[in-house]
Amino acid sequence: MSEQVIKLSENAANRIKQIMSHADKTTIGVRVGVKSGGCAGLSYIMEYAKEVKPNEEVVEDKGVKVLIDPKAIMYLLGTEMDYKKEEFSSQFVFKNPNETERCGCGESFKV
Repeated sequence: MSEQVIKLSENAANRIKQIMSHADKTTIGVRVGVKSGGCAGLSYIMEYAKEVKPNEEVVEDKGVKVLIDPKAIMYLLGTEMDYKKEEFSSQFVFKNPNETERCGCGESFKV
């Protein structure tokens, strides 16, 4: 068994469970990927997953299923996914050891 691409904090797993409880019944988990954009070059994207796509990595952790887009695996190896709730905002936060730079707003990163 190889190491999971990403690990989930308790907060992230609980938030995904909460999101999934409101999702369409055909949804099997959440998909995490990266896309070009943002001031540092790459941004994280999340969406509902209704099926496992070819070559996707499936991470089952703390009772939730996270599917990793095959194009994102090399960018996400070793990342911890957390969920932070603050006074005016709440968001998933990615602690990624592969990042060499992160933009000031925290929306994008470079590897």
